[in-house]
Amino acid sequence: MNWTSITILAAALAGASPVTAQKADPFSGELKQLYDHIKNDLTRMADKMAEADYSFKPAPETRTFSQIIAHLADTQVRTCSTLNGAPKSPNAASKTAKGELVAALKESFSMCDQAFDSLTDATALETFMLPQGQHHSKAALMIAVISHANEEYGYMAVYLRLKGIVPPSSERPESARH
Repeated sequence: MNWTSITILAAALAGASPVTAQKADPFSGELKQLYDHIKNDLTRMADKMAEADYSFKPAPETRTFSQIIAHLADTQVRTCSTLNGAPKSPNAASKTAKGELVAALKESFSMCDQAFDSLTDATALETFMLPQGQHHSKAALMIAVISHANEEYGYMAVYLRLKGIVPPSSERPESARH
């Protein structure tokens, strides 16, 4: 799916749901819910992996767990700081220790929190000029943040499983354990 398709889809979805139409800003509110869900899972996942396993990679041609965390944090810093109107250069790729990477991930989420909290249905289709000279709507960029985070979560879930750790999204709720 290209950016134009995502923008058109976002515009169509903005008014498509009769159930959420009664809420203020239903489209941007749903994007925020999707973002909050993956943010929670990724934060828990980063905490669950042991420090010694941050250097783990399942195959020679893949990234280490720490490199995935750094990539995710750097991508979010780049995108969300641009959405916030103050583009920043990412630096998580230079880190390898779990504590530093978890802090970088949380910092990237803080920037994305600001971007998602400021989004309204009225501002969702405002466009941004990216440094590469491309125009994208706020909604398309935010959908890309969510999509990318989910993609990286999927990779990281395999890393946890190979270490015998249940990924956060697969944990049963406390009420289902009895």
